[in-house]
Amino acid sequence: MRNSRRNFIKKGVLASVASTSSLSFTSNLLDDKIIGHGDFKFKLDKKWSSQDIYKHPVNHCHEMVIDRRNKLYMTTTHVKNNILVYNRDGKILDSYNLNLPGAHGLTLSNEGGDEFLYVTDPDNNKFCKTTLKGEKIFEFEAPKEISKYTSKSMFKPTEITVASNGDFYVADGYGLDYIIQYDYSGNYIRHFGGRGDNDNQFDCCHGVTIDTRDSKNPFLLITSRSKNEFKRFTLDGKWIETIKMPGCYICRPVIKDGYLAFAVIVTKDWGSYDGMLAILDNNYKVISMPGGNSPKYIGNLLQRPVHDNVSFRNPHDVCIDDDWNVYVPQWNSGKIFPIKLTRV
Repeated sequence: MRNSRRNFIKKGVLASVASTSSLSFTSNLLDDKIIGHGDFKFKLDKKWSSQDIYKHPVNHCHEMVIDRRNKLYMTTTHVKNNILVYNRDGKILDSYNLNLPGAHGLTLSNEGGDEFLYVTDPDNNKFCKTTLKGEKIFEFEAPKEISKYTSKSMFKPTEITVASNGDFYVADGYGLDYIIQYDYSGNYIRHFGGRGDNDNQFDCCHGVTIDTRDSKNPFLLITSRSKNEFKRFTLDGKWIETIKMPGCYICRPVIKDGYLAFAVIVTKDWGSYDGMLAILDNNYKVISMPGGNSPKYIGNLLQRPVHDNVSFRNPHDVCIDDDWNVYVPQWNSGKIFPIKLTRV
């Protein structure tokens, strides 16, 4: 599925679909629509961003994070700006270019009160760490310690997560499906995973985070997106458990206030524009699916969700503020700006 997605982009099929369907999508997307279920219902605001399309254009929008001052940062693949900075009202505060035109994964790290960004670029086969102003601290390509990387082009990192001790884990989601652990300074520690069907392997380890809800036993949550599942691993790379999510092509897991949330970029195929969001409790049970049907289970297995046709196209991430408003950037969706969901 990973290769199908990327080839689809190269052929331009989705781009043509986006351009021909944008008018119908816009007309169907109603202001003030309430989506979600149970305690997690939201008002949909497609006009949240007030940015100037000519001054701050976007292409594919990938991920967003929010800093302690409530500034929101988003990666976009437009060559004019890789990072856009918003306030919570949708106004652009800043933008900068990291020379990463495939900017994808975006992680915020608080290190002793100072905040930094980790950015991945699978198209240009590298990742970097920057200040909040876009000043690069380091930039890495394929790790020479792993012999399987016989060329730099095989390394296509999609996501990074950072541990409390400063170690960081890089998910090579579009490459060889390894999770690579480095120390604070960027020294290689270990790698694990790789592509395959075994418990400790992945098929598109697109997203990764550290789940600290049990403070005494933190662990890694890693998506195996093409398999519609995510997996739990110890911090030293030992498989713990696989959680199946039928019909959910999960981008990355996001932890907030004891809940797990993520964007489901598609549920059937890459040309359907049938994405939605999911919010799970601490038992990994879906309790709300904004943009989709009310979650249904048979036994302990989630039933394949159905999108509502109007809320989203291809949502790629969720960024959640302290009021539980959710900001959603979208991939391959007609170069539209991020959407805001205001909790009701």
